[in-house]
Amino acid sequence: MLNTSPNIEAPDEFYAELIQIHEGLSDEESAALNARLILLLANHVGDRGVLREALQAARAAG
Repeated sequence: MLNTSPNIEAPDEFYAELIQIHEGLSDEESAALNARLILLLANHVGDRGVLREALQAARAAG
């Protein structure tokens, strides 16, 4: 089951790191970085059911 409750330690600091890692990148490079990050985190999660829920939740939020 997908956990959508706040679960990131120090979320503001994480967000700042996420923004910082994109500094100086073109839009294309930034999109590629996001894709690599998504694939790394998806691999870490591993559970196809949870990943499917995440895909659906992300699509519904857009």
